Amino acid sequence: MNKAFVRESDHDVRHCPFCGSLGQAVGRVTLNAWLKPEFRGQIGESAMFCIQPQCEVAYFDSFERVVTIDKLTRPAYPKSADAPICGCFGLTCGDIEDDVADGSVARTRAAVERAKSPDARCSSMAANGQSCVGEIQRHYFKCKGGT
Repeated sequence: MNKAFVRESDHDVRHCPFCGSLGQAVGRVTLNAWLKPEFRGQIGESAMFCIQPQCEVAYFDSFERVVTIDKLTRPAYPKSADAPICGCFGLTCGDIEDDVADGSVARTRAAVERAKSPDARCSSMAANGQSCVGEIQRHYFKCKGGT
């Protein structure tokens, strides 16, 4: 059949099929670290992480298969308020908020420096497989009253 007469799908595989948020690409290392073994086969070798905190979907793939947050090995930022913003070194949003309240940046700065070091294991310790530096900075400036 001529492709000119075939309707393309309206679904953009980069967006969560439940909430519509743009996902962040993750690979096998991240999925293996974050999914309970019995649920690993429910999604492809590469997938997207849904960053919307209120959405129950953790990962989704191009076939619209989803894995929900209850199938993760541990709470994940930003899905859980109790999860560390830095999975590698344990910095929490509360730690950042305490730094802002104290007028200090010691914990926040130390976490950013460690996150930039070779000791960081973002692909396995962060649910989105990415460095937390941008998220730490965003949360810090949000707490300081910035945008």
